[in-house]
Amino acid sequence: MKETLKAYIDLIRAHFLPAWPLIFCSGLVLAFANYGGFSWSLIIKAAFIGLFGFEAGFVLNDYVDRNRDRLDVENTLTGYWRPFKERPLPSGKISSKNAFWLFILLAGVTSALIFTLPYPNSLYVFAIMLYSYGIEVFYQVKKRDQKYPIAQLLGRTDFTLFPAAGYLCYGQPDMVMLLFIIFFYPWTMAHLGLNDFIDLKNDKARDLKSITVLYGAKKLCTGLQALRFCISLQLFSFSGSLEILLSTAFLRGLCFWQGQTFISGKKRARQPD
Repeated sequence: MKETLKAYIDLIRAHFLPAWPLIFCSGLVLAFANYGGFSWSLIIKAAFIGLFGFEAGFVLNDYVDRNRDRLDVENTLTGYWRPFKERPLPSGKISSKNAFWLFILLAGVTSALIFTLPYPNSLYVFAIMLYSYGIEVFYQVKKRDQKYPIAQLLGRTDFTLFPAAGYLCYGQPDMVMLLFIIFFYPWTMAHLGLNDFIDLKNDKARDLKSITVLYGAKKLCTGLQALRFCISLQLFSFSGSLEILLSTAFLRGLCFWQGQTFISGKKRARQPD
């Protein structure tokens, strides 16, 4: 029983649970600021939509890649994402069938919560949910055989649209939402690039065409630096009306990410290929 519980904690990446409602609700709070009004009940509802929806995506990720994950040769990134440092599907502690039904359960609960939102907001958010799960499967499959990073460029739009879905719980598709998406997308790509950089050995063992495998670590680092510069410029461009909502939080996150990028790069540089 204890080992099964630990396996499910690893499957849902339980130590990151508070992050997903916060990111999702950042979009909702932006909508409150843009349209006026405030509702604690909607924030609580949106927090659960973000939580269950994102966790369903994690389970789907593991389910689709369950056979490739058996080929891992080192666990640096696994230790970061999993509290007990193990992938529960390849290890056999959770069956593929149970993982699939857990995904259906989480997606079903998320859908039920979404349809308590007013129309057409519920339709907007539900459409993003369906798109996100579809593009996640596309990303997992496409990166197995590609010459260009199409999987990464399209696949990361699911994370990009995550806070946009929070915005649409209250707001409407508009220029503010579009600017938020444009602002967030480079950060999601930088985050993915850093993950690929750290997980290079596993990606080679799984025969996955990650950005690092396709272009090498040096070019990836150059790309990360370019994305970092773009994000920094965006932070300063948002320093007016959206300063409190976006700039402060993301600036702190950016500083932390910059430090982690530097440390991870130094560690990777010391390791033989």
